[in-house]
Amino acid sequence: MTKKLAKLKYLPNNFQIIEEGDYVECAMTGKKINLNNLTYWNVDLQEAYYSYAEAFKKREKLDKK
Repeated sequence: MTKKLAKLKYLPNNFQIIEEGDYVECAMTGKKINLNNLTYWNVDLQEAYYSYAEAFKKREKLDKK
């Protein structure tokens, strides 16, 4: 079975599937994140993150601007 990239709309406490798929990619690393394991995202930027570490690094990067 071929894994397909999903398109999501990230909401404050959940996400909405716009286009069916199995995974999304981390905005910081490009790592594939299975939708069942997706926990970290940014609603304003509409980005997913592999873990809290990537989410934290992105926040630090934004704070420096």
